[in-house]
Amino acid sequence: MNQFARRTAPYAAALAAAALLLAAGCSKDEAKENVDKAKGAVTSVLDNPSSTAASPSGSATATTEAEQTRIATQGGQEVTISGDIYEKYVETGGSASPLGLPLEPEENGPNGGKYQDFAGGTIYSAEDGDPHIVWGEIRKAWEANGGANGKLGYPTSDEQDIPGGKESTFTGGTITWKDGQITVTPK
Repeated sequence: MNQFARRTAPYAAALAAAALLLAAGCSKDEAKENVDKAKGAVTSVLDNPSSTAASPSGSATATTEAEQTRIATQGGQEVTISGDIYEKYVETGGSASPLGLPLEPEENGPNGGKYQDFAGGTIYSAEDGDPHIVWGEIRKAWEANGGANGKLGYPTSDEQDIPGGKESTFTGGTITWKDGQITVTPK
């Protein structure tokens, strides 16, 4: 794993704690107290990347290691994000990104691939491919066409901006969202 991802892992945990503070919704006095507690947790993680940072409410924690992170979601389930999916998650901004917190552990996909669901989308990785994010209307259309098991197969790109919309490529075709309309184009 590259050095950038290793150095940023503690920051992903710190961002997770900060995001939970913002989502908690509290009074000014409680907010100040929570910020002070969060500073201590963030400092702890930054000083010792293998430590655990807890949110002030105790409802979520993040533990970082060399190539993975474990996050206890608000539901209390501890979920590990690792390997290529972890690198993509960190690159995207971790829990502070539109992906948000993980919903479940990594799962095996068809043909040796893998994927992990997050609140805002899913990261998929073919056995010999790079991880890519599929979300929003493109994800709905892809899943309606069988997802990784369908003719479109695994994603080969993240969403790309195009005039008037977005586009993602897959091993078996392309899905375009333009001007509010979805077009699925098989190869």
